[in-house]
Amino acid sequence: MRILVVEDEQKIATFLKESFEAEYFAVDVVTDGEQGSYFARINDYDLIVLDNLLPKKEGAQVCRDIRDAGKNVPILIVSVRTGTFDKVDLLDAGADDYLTKPFALEELMARVRALLRRPPELEGDVLHVEDIVLDSKAGTVHKGSKELHLTRKEFMLLQYMMRNAGIVLSRGMILEHVWDMNVDIFSNTIESHVMSLRRKIGDRGRNRLIQTVSGRGYRMSV
Repeated sequence: MRILVVEDEQKIATFLKESFEAEYFAVDVVTDGEQGSYFARINDYDLIVLDNLLPKKEGAQVCRDIRDAGKNVPILIVSVRTGTFDKVDLLDAGADDYLTKPFALEELMARVRALLRRPPELEGDVLHVEDIVLDSKAGTVHKGSKELHLTRKEFMLLQYMMRNAGIVLSRGMILEHVWDMNVDIFSNTIESHVMSLRRKIGDRGRNRLIQTVSGRGYRMSV
């Protein structure tokens, strides 16, 4: 899954990027409100973590830009401001949640997981497709009773496919949600990761779990 972090304080931005990458997210970081608004509107992110006090454009206006563009991506505001008026203004502008700085990493991650749970009654931290069980919170994958050892990108790719089981995922969709903005879109990185993932989950034969849909992309069977 792919997150946009909009944060002008370098230490905090680096901390957030490293923390999210450790939890198997692809992360883009920008440092002002104009960039944040632009990136959020042209890309398909799974979540946006947005500072309120930013150069060029504040968080509330960035939220309005995103919602006016028809984007329903969850937005988590992080801000040093604690006033009720500030929180109400940001929530009215389209934010989904608000976290006051300084914050504990554990609380940040818990709020991120809650926002990504869409809808909560159907999808939680543990995903099941046939005998594959992926625990997003623990970062583990099991096939039956055997634990599989995946690379970070393989884990992210499998997670995205399992969350969208039964849906044909184009190459562009996979790049948007699993890789960050530094990926070489002309490389064969998706194909090589799918091949490696199939090998590790023992996906062989005609009735594969990860199906290639000719000319369209990949689909995980349900």
